Amino acid sequence: MDSAQRDDAVITALNEVVAKHQLWGFWKRFDRLRLLGHGWNHKRVYRVLGDRLFAEVNRYLQAQGLRVATGTIVDATLIAAPSSTKNEQKARDPEMHQTRKGKQWHFGMKAHIGVDSQSTLIHSVAASAANVHDKHALPHLPHRAETRVWGDSAYQSQGELIRAKAPKARDFTNRRYRYQGEVDEIERTRNRTKSKVRAKVEHVFAVIKLRFGNTLVRYRGLRKNAHRLFVTCALANLFMARRHLLAAGGVVRPECAKSRARQCKERDIQLPQLLVGQTSNKNISF
Repeated sequence: MDSAQRDDAVITALNEVVAKHQLWGFWKRFDRLRLLGHGWNHKRVYRVLGDRLFAEVNRYLQAQGLRVATGTIVDATLIAAPSSTKNEQKARDPEMHQTRKGKQWHFGMKAHIGVDSQSTLIHSVAASAANVHDKHALPHLPHRAETRVWGDSAYQSQGELIRAKAPKARDFTNRRYRYQGEVDEIERTRNRTKSKVRAKVEHVFAVIKLRFGNTLVRYRGLRKNAHRLFVTCALANLFMARRHLLAAGGVVRPECAKSRARQCKERDIQLPQLLVGQTSNKNISF
């Protein structure tokens, strides 16, 4: 029995609780499950929620008008893991591996993401050990409706694979422009033009690593850390779409309203009526 079948009972019980109490948070839902006689610990319930959270957040954002465009940027980043053997097992995490980037060796896992080229929202994510090449995760990243796919030189020569997953997509990945000491200036210029779009994915990695601190694995094993990555990507999408969500709800941040009122007072300008408030804390139903 695989993990999906083992989690069917947890998903069914969660759906029943959510249907009756849609505004409850995680801990209230978990306490109700324990009162109903279910003996699952909070880590398992949280993992089941996290596996579905990323897809539910993306559906919520699409309902708010943030549609996925026809361009996808694919990229991967390394997430470090402790390489020390000073633990009970006297060994490193067997599911993490090492890889070399440039002249430096890294030990840990790798996060692969597919990002919308216009809104920079993450629409697909995958996790692997650090020694897995970027191109091996490419089949899991397109959403199959692309017309263009951008990526760095790690995804070059994968045109057939891209067309197999997205038949209408054109390959805009960077090409090798230096060979045996000679530089192809034409190909170098093309790569520079492509990188103006591809570079948007670096902002997404900055949000994941700097805003939410996902620079180091927190658990042993790939599955638990992949679950944490999925939750982080869902939160990153909400963070990057915060201005659109606030504008759609007619909400102006209080500090912005105060700043505008101060500026209008200094300039002796009559201030129009502003709608100031806070967003309601509504949980997304699973």
